[in-house]
Amino acid sequence: MNNKIDRSGLRPNFWESIPLTKMNSREWEALCDGCGKCCLNKLEDEDTGEVAFTRVACRLLDDDSCQCGQYEIRKQFVPECVSLKPETIKDVAYWLPATCAYRLLHEGKPLNDWHPLVSGDPQTVHTAGISVRGWTIPEFEVAEEDWEDYIIEDLS
Repeated sequence: MNNKIDRSGLRPNFWESIPLTKMNSREWEALCDGCGKCCLNKLEDEDTGEVAFTRVACRLLDDDSCQCGQYEIRKQFVPECVSLKPETIKDVAYWLPATCAYRLLHEGKPLNDWHPLVSGDPQTVHTAGISVRGWTIPEFEVAEEDWEDYIIEDLS
């Protein structure tokens, strides 16, 4: 288990001073805390725009590592998977969890202490209880019309 963050190609504390649109690709990817919450299937109310997270996870999410099992080629398997990019963050930030580094920085907020870039340890997201490790249900086990039975009331 790797307990250190690979900081090669990262400017020191880049997230504190570099705008999202000016980050290099390595920095952009390093913002992901590895919680897996963005891989949870969501239900959006068409009238209010309110987004509800469910325990039902994308078929590619590894429930133990909280990482996509096919990240580089995920769109081949899940065409609707959103590719988060600096130029599109403003359009999709609302459906990211409130703890997400991309959303926090987009909203002008600091990263949390458990974020691997702050702590230096990729496991702190799990030890802090922020990740979805061990409590998701694969989407192929639940019919889409039943997803609302798996809505998470508090995703903090």
